[in-house]
Amino acid sequence: MSLLARLAPHLPYVRRYARALTGDQATGDNYVRVALEALAAGERQLPPAMTPRVALYHVFHAIWSSTGAQLESEPAADAGGDPTARLMRMAPRSRQAFLLTALEGFTPSEAAQILDAGPADVETLIAQAQADIDAELATDVLIIEDEPIIAADIEHLVRELGHTVTANATTRDEAVAEVARHRPGLVLADIQLADGSSGIDAVKDILGSIDVPVIFITAFPERLLTGERPEPTFLITKPFQPETVKAAISQALFFHPARTREAA
Repeated sequence: MSLLARLAPHLPYVRRYARALTGDQATGDNYVRVALEALAAGERQLPPAMTPRVALYHVFHAIWSSTGAQLESEPAADAGGDPTARLMRMAPRSRQAFLLTALEGFTPSEAAQILDAGPADVETLIAQAQADIDAELATDVLIIEDEPIIAADIEHLVRELGHTVTANATTRDEAVAEVARHRPGLVLADIQLADGSSGIDAVKDILGSIDVPVIFITAFPERLLTGERPEPTFLITKPFQPETVKAAISQALFFHPARTREAA
């Protein structure tokens, strides 16, 4: 199989990553082009021990780190609140680890291969990025959960990240009423609620009036993964790992286009 055929399925994704990393589509595309030219000319090789996708990102990083990363200056403190501006305020290494795992879906082990770093170092970089995000995007959170112990666990995780829990609703009607009283900046929702009502319907009602990121935390993920409607970006299966919930909160707040620092 030719080099182009091996890499073609991955090119749209490395272009997406390059755009997020550099903050500009034209700049990102230029670095991808240079990486491909280096491969075609034999100046760079795909590491044989890596999968083609991991190897492509590894080569891209080797080129970007030796040029583009060295040209970055300290970003302005008032660079703006959109995701691109927030990304560019991160230290380059933390930004790389965060994007590789949160945006591109690589495991920390794969990200370590791409960055020529140890897995523990990558975990530290990801944690630092999440801490930076949580500190900047602290917000008010509505929990929709009918099991008191689970609700308490989720509330504890939310508060650990520096957010404020405004209410815990146990039914669809309670959730809608709480949003009318206080607009949240994030919603964490179960599917099956106390009175037999649906967290899915509660979220539909909420999104009909406000634009807010939503994370579903449920023991019934198959009810959302049907392919019959747009599936949620953030879906966590019970029983959940605390770090999984924390990472999802950081990512949901960071990438949601309408997010601002303070909930309206």
